[in-house]
Amino acid sequence: MNREAAVFIADGHGVVGNAIKNRLHAQGFKKVITGDSSVLNVAARVEALFAQSAPLYVFLIGDKSGGIRANQNFPVDLMRDNLLAVCHVMESARQRRVEKLLYLASSCAYPKFCEQPMRVEALMTGKLEPTNEAYATAKLAGLALCQAYRQQFEMDFISAIPANIFGPGDDFSAEDSHVVGALIRRMHEAKLHSVPEVVIWGTGSPRREFIFADDLADACIFLMGSWDEREAINIGVGRDWSIRELAEIIREVVGYQGKLTFDSTRPDGMPAKLLDSSRLRELGWQPSTNIKDGLRATYAWYLKNLDSGVGGGDARAVV
Repeated sequence: MNREAAVFIADGHGVVGNAIKNRLHAQGFKKVITGDSSVLNVAARVEALFAQSAPLYVFLIGDKSGGIRANQNFPVDLMRDNLLAVCHVMESARQRRVEKLLYLASSCAYPKFCEQPMRVEALMTGKLEPTNEAYATAKLAGLALCQAYRQQFEMDFISAIPANIFGPGDDFSAEDSHVVGALIRRMHEAKLHSVPEVVIWGTGSPRREFIFADDLADACIFLMGSWDEREAINIGVGRDWSIRELAEIIREVVGYQGKLTFDSTRPDGMPAKLLDSSRLRELGWQPSTNIKDGLRATYAWYLKNLDSGVGGGDARAVV
């Protein structure tokens, strides 16, 4: 990548985009432009941004995302806004003939009962998990559109599928957060207010693979110079944890001494989501942050930014 060229990061959620921006700045890139939901949802604003900044490289992270609760309450928002972002950014990138675009999909795009670890060949071979079907469908459409631009216009558009993402700048709200942000916020509040019990949705048995945002940013930049294939590539750390195991690690990091109770009447989501990232390993990339260190950094960021309203609400609220 040419460090003198402009780079556009399209990320309505922010955690991955901020990590990529910081890493690019550290590597000497001077012209890094970001776009959030206020830009991505409107074609004219995306077109104007491309016309003004003329980016040579694009990281298309997508728009809104969220955990099970957000997917149940806002399926239209999650599907529509991600479809709009993909269409607007890819078309502007084509019109401006960018040198390369990386589209980031989601591991929820795999079938609900996918063989583990999940290989890209398994995409579109089975039914999606109902609790995030709308969001997953939008991500699948993004993968297909990326390949279509390669086929019809010979654009160098590549795509990747990351594990569950967490890190500084994450969403810690009651409505929209993923499991890591939700558990950190709720255990902190429970510790602060001496709440004796935190109730967590589901049985605690589903298994998830988690990747720290800084590691994902490093992998995305690495792929810009190392991946030119039509098919997507998985970005994972090579192991998974049950939600129960994750909750215990977060309890240790936060210092919460109360009881963790799992509400089995609530949905679990997909039973397992472990990615086969062997292709990425063969290219020479490895993650550098273990889960406990990543969670410590995430919790430290949360504490530092509490006054800015990064979280709040009832400590008993479910994940």
